[in-house]
Amino acid sequence: MLRRRAFLSGSLAATASVLVNRVPWLPIHGAPAIITADRLRPVMPNGVQCGDPLADRAMLWSRSDRPAILSVEWSTSERFSNVRRVQSIPSHADHAFTTHLDLTDLPSGETVFYRARYESVDSPGALSEPVEGQFRTAPRAARRPLRIAWSGDMVGQGWGIDESRGGIRMYDALRRADPDVFIHSGDNVYADQPLNAEVTLDDGTVWRNVVTEAKSKVAETLDDYRGQYAYNLMDANAQRFGAHVPMIAQWDDHEVVDNWFHDLVLESDPRYTEKRVRVLAERAKQALFEFVPIRRSVEEPGRVYRSFSYGPLLEVFVVDMRSYRGANSNNRQAEPSAATALLGETQLAWLERSLRASSAVWKVVASDMPIGLVVPDRMRGGERNFEAVANADNGRPLGREHEIAQLLRGLKQAKVRNVVWLTADVHYAAAHHYSPERASFAEFDPFWEFVAGPMHAGTFGPNALDNTFGPEVRFASTAPKPNRPPSDDLQFYGTLDLDPQRQSLTAAIWDVTGKKLWSVELEPQRS
Repeated sequence: MLRRRAFLSGSLAATASVLVNRVPWLPIHGAPAIITADRLRPVMPNGVQCGDPLADRAMLWSRSDRPAILSVEWSTSERFSNVRRVQSIPSHADHAFTTHLDLTDLPSGETVFYRARYESVDSPGALSEPVEGQFRTAPRAARRPLRIAWSGDMVGQGWGIDESRGGIRMYDALRRADPDVFIHSGDNVYADQPLNAEVTLDDGTVWRNVVTEAKSKVAETLDDYRGQYAYNLMDANAQRFGAHVPMIAQWDDHEVVDNWFHDLVLESDPRYTEKRVRVLAERAKQALFEFVPIRRSVEEPGRVYRSFSYGPLLEVFVVDMRSYRGANSNNRQAEPSAATALLGETQLAWLERSLRASSAVWKVVASDMPIGLVVPDRMRGGERNFEAVANADNGRPLGREHEIAQLLRGLKQAKVRNVVWLTADVHYAAAHHYSPERASFAEFDPFWEFVAGPMHAGTFGPNALDNTFGPEVRFASTAPKPNRPPSDDLQFYGTLDLDPQRQSLTAAIWDVTGKKLWSVELEPQRS
C-alpha cells in the first residue's frame, strides 16, 4: 500500500555435522579442564533459532562472537536421557560467525529438547554459556491436532524495540500460542527504514527505541544488512521465541528496499550511495540466509521457494514473489511475458506440479503478497504502477494476474481441492473468500486467503479489492488512522488448527494480547 510504504520515505553457513550417541558434555577437543576466563569464552549474542522442520530433521541456527564450533546435545526427553550430540564446523567472519547445523535422524512428530553452546577455536576448552531450546518435528501420521501460525512485517515504520513497553511483544504472543511451526510471511526486517531514538505518540507519551549503528541508517553494505537481523534478535522475546518455536521464513521487499525489483535504480533517494538495487539485493539475500534458519537448496543455493510436508493432513508451499519478478509497471499487459512475471515460469510450474502431486488433505500456499488486494507502487511516467498481483482493473486477467489465472485454472482442471493462501504485507488482518460467481475470471474453484500482520510495525488499511478473481471481505481489522504504533495492540497473527479426526481446518485471527478476533471452520472438499 503506497501510503504505508511511503510513510517513512525520508549464510552460506556451515552445516556439516558428526553424530555421536550417548556421550557426556565434554570440551570439543578433549582439553583436560574447561577454561573459565570470561574473555576467552565465546558469546551467543542472538540466542538460538530452529527452522525448516521436516519429519526427520530441522535446522538449528546460532551465532558466536568469534571463530567457534557449535555443539548440540539433543534428546526426546526433557531430562536429556539417551542424549545424542552433533557438532558444526567452525563459524567464521565471512558469514558473521553464524552457524547452521542440520540435525538429522530425528523422530517424527516428537518434541526435541536440546542444549547448544560454542567452543572457541583459538582457545580450546573455552565454552560459552549453554542455551536450551525445544521444537517439534513434523509428523508422518495424523495422530494429534496441528497448529500453524503466521504473520509478517517486523520493526517497520519507525517502531523498534522499546524495552519499557515490553519489547517486541508479538514474539511472546506467538510463543504462548504454541504452534507446531511459525511461517514468517516476509519483511523480516526493514532495511530501508532507520529508527529515531524517540517518537512522540498521540497521547503525548514517548516511544523510546533502542537504536544501533545498523538501525541508524538505511542498509547498503553486507554488514548493514546483517545488522538489521541482529537488531531484531537483541529482543528478549525474540530469543525466547526462537528457542521454542520452529520457523519457516520467506522474504518480501523491505529486506532490501521498498517495492524493489532487480532493475530498479534509486536515482531520487539521497540516502543511498549504492543506487543499484540489483547489488543491494545480492547483499541482502546473503544476510537473509546467514541470519535466518533456512536450509539451502542443493540445486539453487539462494532459492527461497520450497515445501514442507506435515503428514497426511497438511503440506505447506512457500513461494517467492520477489526474486523472479519483472519490473513494476501499470500491470495491465494483455498477454503474459517476462514483463508480467511475478513467480516466474520455473517457480510457477513447480508450484502447480507440487500442488497436483500433494496427497495432503490441505494445501497451504504461503505467499509474501496478497492476490486480490490492490498494492500500489510509485507513479512513473505519469501513471500508477502496482506492486503485487492486482492492478485495480476488475476485468479479465492482465499483467501479473496471468500467472494466478494460469495456476487457478490448472488446479481446477486437475481437481486439486482444499488450497488455502496465507499472506501478510499490507499491515492489517483480513479474511477473503474468492469465488468464480463474483469474478471476472471464473475458471477456478472457490478458495480462502487469510491475511495477518503486522508483527511489530505500523498498522494501516484497508486496501481496495480487485474483482478479477472475485474476492469478498469476510473479516478485516484495520487502523483508525495510518501508522498506529505497536502500543495500540493493533498487531495481528493468524493460526490454522487442523483436526486429525474430522480433517477440518479452523483459521483464526488474533491480536498481540492473545485475543481471538475472528475464526472460521472449513470442512475438506472431496474430489
